[in-house]
Amino acid sequence: MALLDIKVPDIGDFEEVAVIELLVKPGDMVRAEQSLITVESDKASMEIPSSQAGVVKELKVRLGDKVKEGSVIVVLESEGAIVAPQAASALASAAPAPASAAPAAPAATGSVEIRVPDIGDFKDVAVIELLAKPGEAVKLEQSLITVESDKASMEIPSSAAGVLKELKVRLGDKVNIGDVIAVVEAVAAASAAPAPVSAAVGVTPVPVAAPTPAPAVTAVPAHQPGGASAGLPHASPSVRKFARELGVPLNEVRGSGPKGRITAEDIQKFTQSIMTGTLQTKAQAAKAPAGGSGVGLDLLPWPKVDFAKFGPIERKELSRIKKISGANLTRNAIMIPAVTNHDDADITELESFRISTNKEHEKSGIKVTLLAFLIKACVAALKKFPEFNSSLDGDALIYKQYWHIGFAADTPNGLVVPVIKDADKKGILQISQEMSELAKKARDGKLGPADMSGATFTISSLGGIGGRYFTPIINAPEVAILGVCKSQMEPVWNGQEFVPRLILPLSLTWDHRVIDGAAAARFNAYLGQILADFRRVLL
Repeated sequence: MALLDIKVPDIGDFEEVAVIELLVKPGDMVRAEQSLITVESDKASMEIPSSQAGVVKELKVRLGDKVKEGSVIVVLESEGAIVAPQAASALASAAPAPASAAPAAPAATGSVEIRVPDIGDFKDVAVIELLAKPGEAVKLEQSLITVESDKASMEIPSSAAGVLKELKVRLGDKVNIGDVIAVVEAVAAASAAPAPVSAAVGVTPVPVAAPTPAPAVTAVPAHQPGGASAGLPHASPSVRKFARELGVPLNEVRGSGPKGRITAEDIQKFTQSIMTGTLQTKAQAAKAPAGGSGVGLDLLPWPKVDFAKFGPIERKELSRIKKISGANLTRNAIMIPAVTNHDDADITELESFRISTNKEHEKSGIKVTLLAFLIKACVAALKKFPEFNSSLDGDALIYKQYWHIGFAADTPNGLVVPVIKDADKKGILQISQEMSELAKKARDGKLGPADMSGATFTISSLGGIGGRYFTPIINAPEVAILGVCKSQMEPVWNGQEFVPRLILPLSLTWDHRVIDGAAAARFNAYLGQILADFRRVLL
């Protein structure tokens, strides 16, 4: 018995690659150049073929193992040493066979159902590629379909050679072991007479099975590199997931890997081409106005202007804060369907209380601002309307059971948003002190990531600068933000006469995917009631 070690051949510059598919199992007969395993690096996946024909004696690798050039992956029993089991035990006392033997009878022909073989523990795997179509000639072990689970993709081969009569599955169908996937009209010629072998007296020798010859019709390869696929493009599960995350249409990406397989690098290059405007997807090309490069949004290209030709200029690079916040603000402004409600709050009594509070605590060094009261009032409103204290997570809404309030702070380098943690558990004086400390850290450029993370709701206050109303941009993943402008005295009708009242303009911007107009109006009205009579915070 001859045993052969099948090793990983030269696979280029890859040091170690992971085994992601086992394409054979012990006892399987394999042909020379038949694929044994599939391996994947961070750039590509490839199938490792057998350098010899024979029967798989032992698999030396498992899913997830790392292999490299020279690693033994399979032990084969060479084809020349294989005899039928019922004859093997009698070889020691064998008598010579007749000088000639009649040729074997022609193999049967007819319709053969091709079923899903043993694919391990996978159940209900999805059909993601159809690699052949009715009327095509198929070879023995030629792949007919590709299926994919949440962990791996694998090709299902034909167990018979012939002409594909019917495909029993469609893209997206779920299949399991034993399911019929195709019907093949089998075509087989008579097998040649075997070479004489020794056999036990009274025992009919069983010849080594010869590979079934392919039909006379030319077979079509399972994949044509660079050509159009009959179904979805050829790519590994990790690459498909990568493409889904980026929103890349796989059928428009040209694969550079083996058999035209799309690699992660192909996805990256395609994305870069889209973002730079050098390439458009078919959907973009269909929607974009004539002459425009949408850069993913079907917008006209950003204007390129030589400002110096109109007069003197000075160029200054954006600060790091503005670069980071600018990217976030652009994303939030584009992706969130935002609506703004404007309302007014009467803070006449609240302002009197704030002034008297500051006088009482003048020696402590703590200065109470209106923003501290706004934070406390917003916590009360968020508890009454919990959807404003939530975040979208796919198709679910995450309701947070904590109240961390962010407040926009203006610094010489740009806008930052420190966060008052657990504002519901703190009093006005403590909130005022923390705000003062965080604002100083912001001005000094010493805010850390922990100081600016975890907010569930944000307040953007223009304080005493001026303005009447504005539309603040929501700080994702939050679903609402409150904009506050300068308060001013106004004549208000009390039912009998006009009296001077201090009015605070409120601008509430909210995510329409989570909040509707009626809820936003109620939130703003309730917030105004609290600010008009702060005793409501205790209710």
